[in-house]
Amino acid sequence: MLRSLAQIFLLTALAITTVHAGPNSLPPELNRALILYRAEGPPLWGFIQTSEAGRKSLVEHFDPSKPEFSRWTLLKKDGRPPTESDQKEYQDQLSRRTSGGTAPNVKDQIDPSSCELVSNDDVCATYRFHLKPTEKGDRSAAHMTATFTLNKPTGVIERVEIAAFEPFSPMLTVKITEAKTIIIYSVPTADKPTLLQKITVSIRGHAMWVKSLDEDMTVTYSDHTFVGRKTAATTIPGTENPARPGESAH
Repeated sequence: MLRSLAQIFLLTALAITTVHAGPNSLPPELNRALILYRAEGPPLWGFIQTSEAGRKSLVEHFDPSKPEFSRWTLLKKDGRPPTESDQKEYQDQLSRRTSGGTAPNVKDQIDPSSCELVSNDDVCATYRFHLKPTEKGDRSAAHMTATFTLNKPTGVIERVEIAAFEPFSPMLTVKITEAKTIIIYSVPTADKPTLLQKITVSIRGHAMWVKSLDEDMTVTYSDHTFVGRKTAATTIPGTENPARPGESAH
């Protein structure tokens, strides 16, 4: 499963699935986009996920129409077809991952009052937020920001960057000097919603003063396939969710 500090950071980033912010504290178009935003993308879409970190890689297929423990299939490991041993290890890790819960929930971590307009043009507007701790012992949030790029024609978030703006120590004997996760989404079309495309994670740091924690990881998503039942849109004009065509925004 490419277990690593980089993957933990990636999962924490993906835990930002909804942002609760008062409608008067943010620009209306940004507030609406954040309410609609789903970090993992819309439900009922299958895909191929390719994860690469150093010399290690995994190619997996995700099918949300299958039962919970059968949704992920290992297609390749380190550039080759998986062996029987690889498949057993993969299934064991899947079972532990599923039964062990999800990543820490940091969906309430952005501070709406810290909203800063970074850039703005006819196509995109970029906003940056400081993060605030959601639980006792969180020693990372105060050193990080979340930056959202709004695609103005479609009203969806097309890029998210979660990054440390200064070195910090998330735990004793661990020092992180750089940390950044970038998440890229497609813009919706007539037949496809906004879909997760790519995640890059970069971490620099050390543990116990000598052990390097430097790591880079890239996760790409391809072959998106809708596995739900297609029905005619029934939403009232003006209320459709641009992130998921055919669905109501309310």
